[in-house]
Amino acid sequence: MASSRRRRGGGPERAADNWERLVRAALKRDRDHLRAGGATGGLGLAAAVPASLGRTTNIEQILQAADDIEDEDPNVARILCEQAYTLAQNLDPSSEGRGMLQFKTGLQSVIKQKLAKKDGASIDRQNDIQVLWNFYLDYKSRRRIDDMQREQERLRESGTFSTEMGARAMEMKKVYVTLRALLDVLEILVGQSPTDRLHRQILEEIKKIKRSDAALRGELMPYNIVPLDAPSSVTNIIGFFPEVRAATTAIQNCEDLPRFTYDAPQLRQKDIFDLLQYVFGFQDDNIRNQRENVVLTLANAQSRLGLLDGTEPKIDERVVTEVFCKVLDNYIKWCRYLGKRVAWTSLEAVNKNRKIILVALYFLIWGEAANIRFLPECLCYIFHNMAKELDGILDSSEAEPAKSCITGDGSTSFLEKIITPIYETMAAEANNNNDGKAAHSAWRNYDDFNEYFWSRSCFELGWPPAEGSKFLRKPAKRKRTGKTNFVEHRTFLHLYRSFHRLWIFLLLMFQGLAIIAFRHGKINIDTFKILLSAGPAFFILNFIECCLDVMLMFGAYKTARGFAISRLVIRFFWLTAVSTFVTYLYVKVLEEKNARNSDSTYFRIYGLFLGGYAGVRIVFALMAKIPACHRLSSFSDRSQFFHFFKWIYQERYYIGRGLYESISDYARYVIFWIVILACKFTFAYFLQIRPLVEPTNIIVQLHDLKYSWHDLVSRGNKNALTILSLWAPVLAIYLMDIHIWYTLLSALVGGVMGARGRLGEIRSIEMLHKRFESFPEAFAKNLSPQRISSRPVAQDSEITKMYASIFSPFWNEIIKSLREEDYISHREMDLLMMPSNCGNLRLVQWPLFLLTSKIMLANDYASDCKDSQYELWNRISKDEYMAYAVKECYYSTERILHSLVDAEGQRWVERLFRDLNDSIAQGSLLVTINLRKLQLVQRKLTGLTGLLIRNETAGLAAGVTKALLELYEVITHEFLAANLREQFDTWQLLLRARNEGRLFSKIFWPNDPEMKEQVKRLHLLLTVKDSAANIPKNLEARRRLQFFTNSLFMDMPAAKPVAEMIPFSVFTPYYSETVLYSMSELCVENEDGISILFYLQKIYPDEWANFLERIGRGESSEDDFKDSPSDILELRFWVSYRGQTLARTGTVRGMMYYRRALMLQSYLEKRYLGGIEDGNSAVQFIDTQGYELSPDARAQADIKFTYVISCQIYGQQKQQKKQEAADIALLLQRNEALRVAFIYEEDSVSSDGHATKEYYSKLVKADVHGKDQEIYSIKLPGNPKLGEGKPENQNHAIIFTRGDAIQTIDMNQDNYLEEAMKMRNLLEEFRNDHGNHGIRNPTILGVREHVFTGSVSSLASFMSKQETSFVTLGQRVLAYLKVRMHYGHPDVFDRIFHITRGGISKASRVINISEDIYAGFNSTLRQGNITHHEYIQVGKGRDVGLNQIALFEGKVAGGNGEQVLSRDVYRLGQLFDFFRMLTFFFTTVGYYVCTMMTVLTVYIFLYGRVYLALSGLDYSISRQARFLGNTALDAALNAQFLVQIGVFTAVPMIMGFILELGLMKAVFSFITMQLQFCSVFFTFSLGTRTHYFGRTILHGGAKYRATGRGFVVRHIKFAENYRLYSRSHFVKALEVALLLIIYIAYGYTKGGSSSFILITISSWILVFSWLFAPYIFNPSGFEWQKTVEDFDDWTNWLLYKGGVGVKGDNSWESWWDEEQSHIRTFRGRILETILSLRFLIFQYGIVYKLKITSHNTSLAVYGFSWIVLLVTVLLFKLFTATPKKSTALPTFVRFLQGLLALGIIAGIALLIVFTRFTIADLFASALAFIATGWCVLCLAITWKGLVKTLGLWDSVREIARMYDAGMGAVIFVPIVFFSWFPFVSTFQSRTLFNQAFSRGLEISLILAGNKANQQT
Repeated sequence: MASSRRRRGGGPERAADNWERLVRAALKRDRDHLRAGGATGGLGLAAAVPASLGRTTNIEQILQAADDIEDEDPNVARILCEQAYTLAQNLDPSSEGRGMLQFKTGLQSVIKQKLAKKDGASIDRQNDIQVLWNFYLDYKSRRRIDDMQREQERLRESGTFSTEMGARAMEMKKVYVTLRALLDVLEILVGQSPTDRLHRQILEEIKKIKRSDAALRGELMPYNIVPLDAPSSVTNIIGFFPEVRAATTAIQNCEDLPRFTYDAPQLRQKDIFDLLQYVFGFQDDNIRNQRENVVLTLANAQSRLGLLDGTEPKIDERVVTEVFCKVLDNYIKWCRYLGKRVAWTSLEAVNKNRKIILVALYFLIWGEAANIRFLPECLCYIFHNMAKELDGILDSSEAEPAKSCITGDGSTSFLEKIITPIYETMAAEANNNNDGKAAHSAWRNYDDFNEYFWSRSCFELGWPPAEGSKFLRKPAKRKRTGKTNFVEHRTFLHLYRSFHRLWIFLLLMFQGLAIIAFRHGKINIDTFKILLSAGPAFFILNFIECCLDVMLMFGAYKTARGFAISRLVIRFFWLTAVSTFVTYLYVKVLEEKNARNSDSTYFRIYGLFLGGYAGVRIVFALMAKIPACHRLSSFSDRSQFFHFFKWIYQERYYIGRGLYESISDYARYVIFWIVILACKFTFAYFLQIRPLVEPTNIIVQLHDLKYSWHDLVSRGNKNALTILSLWAPVLAIYLMDIHIWYTLLSALVGGVMGARGRLGEIRSIEMLHKRFESFPEAFAKNLSPQRISSRPVAQDSEITKMYASIFSPFWNEIIKSLREEDYISHREMDLLMMPSNCGNLRLVQWPLFLLTSKIMLANDYASDCKDSQYELWNRISKDEYMAYAVKECYYSTERILHSLVDAEGQRWVERLFRDLNDSIAQGSLLVTINLRKLQLVQRKLTGLTGLLIRNETAGLAAGVTKALLELYEVITHEFLAANLREQFDTWQLLLRARNEGRLFSKIFWPNDPEMKEQVKRLHLLLTVKDSAANIPKNLEARRRLQFFTNSLFMDMPAAKPVAEMIPFSVFTPYYSETVLYSMSELCVENEDGISILFYLQKIYPDEWANFLERIGRGESSEDDFKDSPSDILELRFWVSYRGQTLARTGTVRGMMYYRRALMLQSYLEKRYLGGIEDGNSAVQFIDTQGYELSPDARAQADIKFTYVISCQIYGQQKQQKKQEAADIALLLQRNEALRVAFIYEEDSVSSDGHATKEYYSKLVKADVHGKDQEIYSIKLPGNPKLGEGKPENQNHAIIFTRGDAIQTIDMNQDNYLEEAMKMRNLLEEFRNDHGNHGIRNPTILGVREHVFTGSVSSLASFMSKQETSFVTLGQRVLAYLKVRMHYGHPDVFDRIFHITRGGISKASRVINISEDIYAGFNSTLRQGNITHHEYIQVGKGRDVGLNQIALFEGKVAGGNGEQVLSRDVYRLGQLFDFFRMLTFFFTTVGYYVCTMMTVLTVYIFLYGRVYLALSGLDYSISRQARFLGNTALDAALNAQFLVQIGVFTAVPMIMGFILELGLMKAVFSFITMQLQFCSVFFTFSLGTRTHYFGRTILHGGAKYRATGRGFVVRHIKFAENYRLYSRSHFVKALEVALLLIIYIAYGYTKGGSSSFILITISSWILVFSWLFAPYIFNPSGFEWQKTVEDFDDWTNWLLYKGGVGVKGDNSWESWWDEEQSHIRTFRGRILETILSLRFLIFQYGIVYKLKITSHNTSLAVYGFSWIVLLVTVLLFKLFTATPKKSTALPTFVRFLQGLLALGIIAGIALLIVFTRFTIADLFASALAFIATGWCVLCLAITWKGLVKTLGLWDSVREIARMYDAGMGAVIFVPIVFFSWFPFVSTFQSRTLFNQAFSRGLEISLILAGNKANQQT
């Protein structure tokens, strides 16, 4: 029966076996996947343990042990799994926990098969203990546990570290994990009551292990960098560093501290952190985290002073003082500002131990402060009070808990008592902002909370903070605490308020130039008196600014400081009085002037007053802004008189004081701006203002001008509107063209600076070849510590060889990294590698790519030589690399031949080369040898080396002997001259050996690595014929090598040894972006049949070929990879490394290059400085093989470098088992130094029984098994996301960073090994040893960026070049002018400076949407110094599709709109000196203001011209005056046009090209860009920036816009483009088109149509660009099939009804509703109403131009037009009526609609026949009514609530639908037309993409078309 069941394949046993196989196969796949990814072991079910079990039990360790010993003993694995299941069942029997049911089900299925038969016998569960015990003993014996323990104890006590010990300890870690799991299970099975001898024996063993394994347990304790909780750990060498030991000893110095209750751990001594935890109740993991932070800070500071020696190293007093002063610098300044005494008496009175305690206290407060870290002065307040409490406790004999931190249950908790109350208030205020939609004035942001502590009144808060205080008051309906010091009201008036000095200056200069122009350039006393009208204007403009101060402070008066309100009041009354007084005086001066009498009393008084006021202002300006006067200014503060007037002149804040620079820096930017202003005002006077003087005078004198409409406002005002339309565009350009002059001069200055900085010296591979000889010396002097590069050598000739030996290992690692990244092939790598130059060769060996084909050329020279030896050598030496090649070939041949043979063979070699050397020395070489036979010798030698480069075999050895004999024959009988030939032939020794067959019979195969490398090199030298110009072929590899070698000659600080360098962290915020592309993502095809893999293969064909070569495959498709998991993983990484992924940024390919570079530098420095170690040969002296495994090098890198990725939702991703979590885990496994921080959410129940969430900041790394190991878990007071996501993400994780510097890296960045080698040079800039950066040390170091996405498409190229110009030349100039801020990405922050001053970004909701630049604002306001450095670069990706670019530019423009409202911009605008303020304005918000002015100029000009055309004034004036000042208008419009098409954007770009690529390449690049429609792109971008900037200031709505930054290979549907650009571009373009049509139809110019075209060409280009750019730059935008599909999609979207839950992507109605959401406030509605009324001018003007009106200008005509409009609307309603109540009615309605249509047509025909109404009038009326209809529609949307009340909303919606349908048709028709012609689509593809991809795209489209045809 059983047998038959087995035959049938049934039965439970068979089912269980099948189930087990399935489960085990799944687990095996997991293990294979992880091993392929670099994991150190399998995970199995251990990876699935729920978080709740992992924290409370050791189930995870038990299952890991079961998985590890599965192959050794499956029965023991079964016992462990059963015990794990029992533990899980006991803890959660009902499986209620998250993931518990799935875990237990999976575990049970694995156990089931063990409960069946095993090897034909049943399992005896009673025997489990015995089985487990026997396995334990056997396991312990086999692993030699006892011996390893004794050995490690001995080595630990010695205090030294060895590589072997570290490796054994790492092995011991894994063994010990398994051992402990076995013991834990045994202990549970035996229980506490042993029943037999075996049980007692087991318990004795457990007790013994627990007593003796403290050190081993320490090895298993999780730690970040230094195992401080297990200081005797032998797995980590860092603990043995003397500076770390000294720092650890320093914090353990508790001799003079009070006693405190302390549970002494077995593994470390108590320290000051234990005391602080006892006193204030800090969290355990906060203590552990900051303990390591302080130890590393002290240790690294000590290492910079010098390494410690001795058995008991101690931290130097200077080190502690330096750290103390830096960490508490902001606190000390805060106390001084508030006039409070610091928490200690004096710096000298505080001993070293107290300083360390205070530093530790500050870091502990900061580490647990959560969101309060954004409030640096709040932290100062907390520290001040806690330090005072601590001071009293330290003076007592016994410590006691601080009263401020004692909770209700008697415990101590800093988080609960201090942080949580503040956090809860902040959270309540954040909730009040309505997800960022509420006005900024309605809630307190982070700045408001922080600025509360800028006043002495903050001490009224008490300690601990009083719950009933105003500060902690939570917002209620009518009762809330107001803003502090500043209110971010949403208005454009902030632009005038913040930068009033600029606007006053420009307006006064315009006034003065206009006065001079109207006085015909005559400067006399009368002109001077008129010019003095600037006085009243100046005071009135200042009074306006003062009024804005008063108005815009509304909302902060209740909480404002009394001094601030007093200043406002005093200034208001002062300016009111002085404005009135000066205006009165000036009126009297004019009366005196007009009276023509000699009395000039008022003029004298007026002049005296203005002169005195100007003098006082100049004095205060000098004292506040000029560096030389600053000390005098500080001294004058002692005088109450001066202090009062300075306070009135400039408000005093805690920040923003002392914003002055050195004399040289000040003079630099003053001269820069004087040049700009001189050019600007010269241009303005001669080309803008003076040409308008005469037309203006004529127009003013014209009377009785005939208007073609009913004039309402222009009579009796001297044609004021006409003059306004003439001057307005000129004034608009006058206000913005200063940015043009800034762009031009900054491009020039930036170019000169770049040339001085030696940028672009090596701009081609040919230049690299020519200068390669100088690279080793430059590298040794710049990138190598001075102690190495200045080592003494025996002879001067050996210096070059020494430099080469230093340079070669680094160069070779760079080349290897290029190969790993697939930029070069194996062959190119061989040619680019450089020998070590440590051998016995008497010359420098250069890379082979420099020497390729040189031997062949030298042979040709020799064969053709008819001269002397010296002339031949001179000819060869003209090419220095040819001379090197000849020498190396000669010396290498001698050495190789000598090493190959023995006895007679060696003697032949020695004699041969001795004779040759003698001939060379005597100059008789041509007599000694036959040069014509040299090529024959080369062929024989090539054959010999070709055999030697292969692995030795008997056959090959015989072949080598034969080759040597042939070489011997050729050299002896053909190559040598007759006399030498005879000597060798008669040499008896050789003769006898040849006759006996012994000559060359014994071969010594070159197995030595050095010799093998030399043979290979000689073979390549003899055979490679490629031109060096083609190596490397890859353009990116060339660019990187060119930049790196160029940078070696740039000015940079000297490199310090790794041990003495400044430590740093790299910090990357991550949310949910792509980590690693999956195979499904790579292979899935879009609608065109294009996959990401296909796309990349076409874009990067050479890199794809190199990749296939690296993994050992030929031409392969994605299907070929499926048989190899490791190759699949490599493919995924290859693709991800070419995208903007976390894998590219955060792995070995990205920022981990820093660690690799530091390991290499440390490894080689130890060898250089320590000399040749025992057992190392000369080659091993700098051999880099295995440097990554050196414990010392790894430890040195870890103590200097930390990389933290803040993956905010990693915890949620793990719980949801998302692909991103698995990929992040894979990155952790592949990079042991990588750390991931994330927010963990845990469900809990509050004391009142409500469900709540608890939040934790966690830090994890990969453990020895590749699993996530939790290092720290710090509880937060609540949800950390109160503000913007990215800065909050950074803030929660910044506590896990280390070092003195921190580099902020975004998700779209890359790094290069060669650049990582320069990081320690860059960090030395912080020290500012030579004062190159001004009077302050740098606090932010700017770094050059390379945009690596430029090759993807033409759009990507535009964006790349624009961005490259900004981040290189632009930043260079900004740093030069001392106004560079932080623009995200790779800037390096002074970590201590910034974490004590609010962090590396600001996070308030919406206002800080551009969070990164606020770090620059904050740093500058707090007396920081921001520099820029271009000898190092970091890669950066940019958006590559138009929609991505538009979203990004919209985000940035919206962010700048919010900056306009911010207090930071206001304070910088107020507190900078005038010239520095100019740079700041025009390079931040001013850039967007000028962009907006460029667009507004078009509107102003066209509306002015339309006014003149419709009113008939242009014709009337032209008839009387014949001209209208076109010179000035031409100048204005030309300037506007050049800005519009991006010429001035391109100027810095072109300068950068010239500098770094050369003139010809720059010209070629510029022409190429024009042919690819870059002007269309720049014009389109102009509209994007204008729209989002203006809308943000008017209505808000700035938000983070996820662009995706993926590969853009898909066609964007017409409807999607319409949705995105309709309101930002299309509507505005059609409005401009309407203005142009009306201007052409009704305007008048003397030159006719040609004049119209010339004057409006820029506007037409703008219309074209704004309407059609989204389709020009849309892949397959003109492909017919796509066009048809787009039309169907468009109509479906337009006609689909919206509804609840329907998104705007699917329905026009839903999208239309979403588009109105920005209008939320009454103020916004008023502004929208005012703006909408402009459309009424069209109907008003056009109706009077109709022929049917017969020049009638009565208002009745206009009124009648409204009747016609209403009738038209009613007719529209009749035509669109669709009754549904009966079946018969619709037919009747349609019949009536048909009759009505015929009636309308007939009526129009009758009008045309019997009246003066024409077809042209019909079209004109349509234009008029379209504009009016749009106005009414805008008003209806603005007042939506009122319209809905009237019941008209449905009609409004249908009219809006019709408008959108019409606009879509206007755009769609040209697209349809061009889609008819196939060549248009081909041309577009070639324009958008590179040639290779274009061909692939066309093929794919053909295939896709075939598929479509087949489907249809």
